[in-house]
Amino acid sequence: MRRKSSGWLASLLALAVAGGVAACGSQSQAESPAEESAVVITDAWVKATADTGQGANMTGAFMRLRNNTDSEVTLTSATTDVAGMVEIHETVPSEGSMVMRKKEGGLPVPPNGTVNLKPGGDHIMLMKLKRQLAPGDEVTLTLELSGAEPVTVTAPVKEFTGADETYHEHGKSSGN
Repeated sequence: MRRKSSGWLASLLALAVAGGVAACGSQSQAESPAEESAVVITDAWVKATADTGQGANMTGAFMRLRNNTDSEVTLTSATTDVAGMVEIHETVPSEGSMVMRKKEGGLPVPPNGTVNLKPGGDHIMLMKLKRQLAPGDEVTLTLELSGAEPVTVTAPVKEFTGADETYHEHGKSSGN
């Protein structure tokens, strides 16, 4: 009798393992359409803010946007619960320095192309921060896109000291 029950137990275990493998296989297919999404976000991060000083009430978010469609998609806006105001910015030369300004009309991402949001270039500006952002924190952003569904991304906060941009807010300027 003992032999029969161990055979039955082995059969049951084999069935459970096979079912688990099948379930994992179908679940991963259902949960991994990322490459099939219209816009895929990678390498997202947010610059940490200083504890004191000018410019600590704003920062930038950076990432890579990949358009997987045959039509242009435009990043039109973004939202996050950590900032009272969010804008898409470009960095342009002005009087010997680089100045950030709102990018009118949004940021186009070409068909089957990639756009990099990076320090010293195009980026998402988080202004009127509701709290300081320390390395290791995470920020959730929802990106609104014309020609595609909104995309939500969670970005880690990182320390960064490069890209000497000038931030303008309400007539003030400061380096951050």
